[in-house]
Amino acid sequence: MTDTSLGRRAARALLAAGGAVALTAGLAGCGGGSSSLEESGSGGESGAGDKGSLVVGSAGFTESTLMAELYAQLLQDAGYDASVKTLKNRELYEPALEKGRIDVVPEYAATLAEFLNGKKNGPDAAPVASADKDSTVEALKKLAEPRGLKVLPAGEAVDQNAFAVTEEFAAEHDLETLSDLGASGEKIELAAGDECDTRPFCRPGLEKTYGIDITGVDPKGVGTTQAKQAVADGTDQMVLTTTTDATLEDFGLVLLDDDKNLQNADNVLPVVNAKDAGGKAVEAALGKLTKVLTTEDLIELNRQVDADRLKPADVAEEYLRSKGLLEK
Repeated sequence: MTDTSLGRRAARALLAAGGAVALTAGLAGCGGGSSSLEESGSGGESGAGDKGSLVVGSAGFTESTLMAELYAQLLQDAGYDASVKTLKNRELYEPALEKGRIDVVPEYAATLAEFLNGKKNGPDAAPVASADKDSTVEALKKLAEPRGLKVLPAGEAVDQNAFAVTEEFAAEHDLETLSDLGASGEKIELAAGDECDTRPFCRPGLEKTYGIDITGVDPKGVGTTQAKQAVADGTDQMVLTTTTDATLEDFGLVLLDDDKNLQNADNVLPVVNAKDAGGKAVEAALGKLTKVLTTEDLIELNRQVDADRLKPADVAEEYLRSKGLLEK
């Protein structure tokens, strides 16, 4: 991702082309503004930093909350008074980031690139993201910088759209990749979000790129419990989820490899307000995490929150200490 429901993907890949949500008027300014962000809340203790205050934005789904906690604790350790504010989705937090009402957000390279591409060039703009991380990040930087945003380096951790089937279905039809599924000729009812019928990464891409015979989309959401259960009990044959979904094994599901790179490079990276948080100290603090975080780490961190019911702030601190990233 877990909140891998439509809300989660609405905060990420589906929002790249999703409908806008109005930004509410009462957004808090950084460094102690009196008003508050919609759906705001502090995630963990604020550090008694001497370098000033920084607000880390979160979209509210498990992985975003975890990443925001990781960022905030690293910034606290570096001497900032850092706190976490939760907004529902990108349509809310991206404008807040531009205006300096929040300072830092954990983001996904390809999704944010296409979101900003759509804002600048319209919903039918030619895509700028691809499966190549470096070119996607460069495209993102070109779109972000004129808006006063600074894109920090991306790491290897990635959270992309992914498709899963049951272990039994994969074994029965000798499936390891989406190409294998297309070649099998099996008819597939796909559990996904409403947008799947029109989104290029979903039904159109599966049919065009892989030749998969999709008979229909069952609108149960992206990676929701209901969607995964529908595949587990045989109502549907495949589910749209994400590469960091921590609960697939609970449903007896396995991911099929996107061997033709239908999905874009949604590598995790920090994006900051260039004026308020664009200095080298912030980049150095957050870069410590970027260098070590892996996709497998994200899956495990999500699992600890979603399956073990641990607090995101506690999970984040334990991870950072285990990697030797906190000095205090």
